[in-house]
Amino acid sequence: MHIPVGRFIPRAGKALDLDDWPTRVRPVCRSARQYRTVLKEHVAGLRARQQLQYASHRTALLLILQGMDTAGKDGTIQHIMSGVDPQGCDVHSFGPPSAEELEHDFLWRTNCRLPARGRIGIFNRSYYEEVLIVRVHPGILAGENLPHEATGRNFWQHRYRSIVDLERHLHASGTRIIKIFLHLSKAEQRQRFLERIADPHKNWKLSRSDIHERKYWKEYAGAYAEALSATNTPHAPWHIVPADDKDNARLIVSQIVMDVFDSLQMAYPVPGAKQRRELQVIARHLRKS
Repeated sequence: MHIPVGRFIPRAGKALDLDDWPTRVRPVCRSARQYRTVLKEHVAGLRARQQLQYASHRTALLLILQGMDTAGKDGTIQHIMSGVDPQGCDVHSFGPPSAEELEHDFLWRTNCRLPARGRIGIFNRSYYEEVLIVRVHPGILAGENLPHEATGRNFWQHRYRSIVDLERHLHASGTRIIKIFLHLSKAEQRQRFLERIADPHKNWKLSRSDIHERKYWKEYAGAYAEALSATNTPHAPWHIVPADDKDNARLIVSQIVMDVFDSLQMAYPVPGAKQRRELQVIARHLRKS
């Protein structure tokens, strides 16, 4: 089953209003059984593509997951990457910056964790937090010790431009960037918070600060809309994935990743004449041993 994912990509250069984008769409699968079958196929497909990427060793893949609390970032990573070889995949989660990270520019801590060629890198949150949570809570900027001239009227536009320039550079250098915004409704977030309270094994996932941030829902929606609009480019487009249905969102994301892999035109290395002769010699020794 191939899921058409083009409808989840906003038009580059066009202003976004997240109210125009659904948080729930018609399910890809008709039943839970079919969902498990398709997910299994996608997991196997991603594993095969990762092996080919590692063997060809020419491109890196960076998957960025952004979304409100409970949007399903962790679950998406766990489910769709369950079959990927952990030796070729690195997952990084970015919380509040450390004292050392605050001494550098806002892209430094994520640049240090970019994937190498032949590998997959996954950012659970990313440098986009610097134009999201910092935008909603501008007091955080005081801790970054920026020079006064850097915090002028066009501050956010400068950060958007820095992000776009970085992503253009990475693309030109062989890193393909997949940007996913898991689009969750406020009502669905409330339900997921209540489920965490009801399940003792999930109580640790919820804190008073999580509930406090719900007060800024409108501000976050505005910050996301502006950030997505300003950084949605042909070489690193955003995908606005409806996230109220977790299972459906996981299938959509895994299809997006497979489609990007397939666009890379990867191939296993073809041995030259010298290597083929060496392999034949090795084979003869093995048959005799």
